[in-house]
Amino acid sequence: MKLARPLFAIGLLLMAAIGLSAWQRFGGGSVAGLQPYDESDQAIPSEFFFSRLRYNTGYGGGYGYRRFGGGWTQDFPRADHDCLVALRRLTRIDSPSALNVVDIDDDHMWDYPWIYAVGVSNWAFTDAEAQRLRNFIERGGFLMVDHFHGQDDWKRFMNGMSQVLPDAVVEDIPDDDAIFHDLYDIREKFQIPGEQYVATGRTYEKDGYIPGWRCIRDKHGRIVVAICFNMHLGDAWEWANAGDYPEKFSGLAFRIVLNYITYAMTH
Repeated sequence: MKLARPLFAIGLLLMAAIGLSAWQRFGGGSVAGLQPYDESDQAIPSEFFFSRLRYNTGYGGGYGYRRFGGGWTQDFPRADHDCLVALRRLTRIDSPSALNVVDIDDDHMWDYPWIYAVGVSNWAFTDAEAQRLRNFIERGGFLMVDHFHGQDDWKRFMNGMSQVLPDAVVEDIPDDDAIFHDLYDIREKFQIPGEQYVATGRTYEKDGYIPGWRCIRDKHGRIVVAICFNMHLGDAWEWANAGDYPEKFSGLAFRIVLNYITYAMTH
């Protein structure tokens, strides 16, 4: 059985009347002043949940991913919350305000067809976990990965990814791919740095000088893993309303994630 994926008309994905740039200028990108998310909201049937993958870092023994503080927690919960605020205000996608953390060994994973994973140079899988994540993707799930930089991080990321999808081919996403045009028509892309940019003026970390908009596709050509390499979109969401973090980075980061969500739910 394929993983259930909510279906809805593309017309429901119209942006709200207020534009993204105006929303950011008037404080929409900040957690401050917003109603806190309601955990009870998670039980309400919805079209979409913003779900973050909680994984084992492989540091030491046991299941380190069950503890707060592993690589999966970076920018949590503020980045996820601010991204949800953008989703709820700028689209008509029905989504609860509650944040969602998904464990690979949790059967509820099948209820959430879009999952975000961060700091993926740190992840490690048992054979059983790799098989479950493979099943998730093969049943129609969509995985977005973010915030890893340089060749050493890439090698560690691919070590884990090759466990999950041994035959996967990673490719650059062409500019004319539907994923860049489903909701926002994204014609200009550039490296999205973390908050460290404010202090250093550098858009890169480690030796990750060139941003990589990459993907893995299924046998039908559909993108099933979206790879944000040498970038830190989570920081751009989290610091969207900080006066010293450039709006152009947050603006692109929000457009990218909203396009990725839209693509996953309509393809």
